[in-house]
Amino acid sequence: MDSAPQRIAIIGAGPGGLCAAKRLLDEGLTDFTIFEQSDGVGGTWRRNQYPGCECDVPSALYSFSFEFKADWSKPYGTQPEILAYMEAIAVKYGVLAHCRFNNGVVSARWDGNTSMWTLELQSGERVTANVVISALGMFNELAWPGIDGLDTFEGAMWHSAQWNWTHNLRNQRVAVIGSAASAVQFVPEIVKQAAHIDYFQRTANWVLPKLDTPYTEEQLAAFRADPAPLLKFRDLVEQNMNQGMTFADQQMLAEREAVGRDHIEQVHNPVAREQLQPTHPYGCKRPLFSNAYYPAFNRPNLELITTTIARVERDGIVTADGKLHEADVIVIATGFATTKYLSAIDVVGTDGQALVDAWTDGPLAHLGISVAGFPNLYMLYGPNTNNGSILTMLEYQVDHIIAHLDWMIADKLASIDVTNEALSAYNDDLQRAIANVSVWQADCTSYYRAPSGRVVTQWPFSMTEFRDRTQHIVHADYVTTQR
Repeated sequence: MDSAPQRIAIIGAGPGGLCAAKRLLDEGLTDFTIFEQSDGVGGTWRRNQYPGCECDVPSALYSFSFEFKADWSKPYGTQPEILAYMEAIAVKYGVLAHCRFNNGVVSARWDGNTSMWTLELQSGERVTANVVISALGMFNELAWPGIDGLDTFEGAMWHSAQWNWTHNLRNQRVAVIGSAASAVQFVPEIVKQAAHIDYFQRTANWVLPKLDTPYTEEQLAAFRADPAPLLKFRDLVEQNMNQGMTFADQQMLAEREAVGRDHIEQVHNPVAREQLQPTHPYGCKRPLFSNAYYPAFNRPNLELITTTIARVERDGIVTADGKLHEADVIVIATGFATTKYLSAIDVVGTDGQALVDAWTDGPLAHLGISVAGFPNLYMLYGPNTNNGSILTMLEYQVDHIIAHLDWMIADKLASIDVTNEALSAYNDDLQRAIANVSVWQADCTSYYRAPSGRVVTQWPFSMTEFRDRTQHIVHADYVTTQR
């Protein structure tokens, strides 16, 4: 189409990038490239390959609406299955032809004279695009703990998101630093191999059980033949998630805390059982789900340590009581720098303003998608869009971006930029709603908050509310220039 934007750049080939690419092709917009720093598609599901890695959203809802998968091996999909699903989407919808792997974007700079973005790639090459869609999301830059002496350790050490599968943990003394999402999944797996695990916990988390019995071959055959029952279950899961993700139902919160405390009763050691009791309300931090976590503490080779880490030495970890915990391997399970979003790379908008400077108090965006002063730049899984099923949220975000591109094409626009007024009004309303989510105001350390203290990751409403807000463009919220 002559009136279409000539070039679109997508940063990242994870779920967001794949969804955006598929929808662009639906619209006949074929002049786009996905720049991906790794060697394939999948994003976080390619990066995170630690033992026991799986989704904590029921599989019935963890597939795109345009590619419903009926034959997950069990109710909660595993990392290998989810990665295979993403790879199959890339093949089926012709996305691979638009991918450039092993060459991620390191910087993006806007030129107001040409209404173009210039992207610098890891290779040093520079490319231009009329529109940039960032699909970096939240989980792209690893978070490392600020522990003295970490670089002096002489054994093997790796981050859970960079699992070293070449290192055999059998008969090894392993120290695990961090006790959230990844650790809850991999510790029950590696405790089956390691000689001993010292598990350093700063804060106990809520870990609830889940209905996750693997499906039989007969069940899978029935799902493939007639997915209608699963589709009905998908609707039910979505309804329940919409109700629970606002954390407004006090009875529901109390019931989940009761289930969580009952779940901890599986731990035989009374001291460990007490140390595993969360001291913050359910929902203050990311709720976790596992049937294997608490039983793992009944193994004699798993020791829970809650004494503060003082430093790391060449042969292990020293706690504040002066005790040395010798280790052959240290696994860092402290997650990602979740509050950086697109500022994880160098982005410069109008008048030379850097995105990191625009976000001095923490990331913010209109609908989690657009930032004032950065025209033709759209984010997927951007600030304050984390809640519910991210695949559902991504589809709504992509639909909104497609609507912007349609507008750009129809009116022959060179640029679209959200106004500061719309950006501020939206985020003021958002933060007021967040302030009313009582569990997020409790005293707990979570990845939700920027250093300023503002919650920058969470969406405080339902997924349906997000769909409704992104379904239509309020043209008065934007300034445009003609081509």
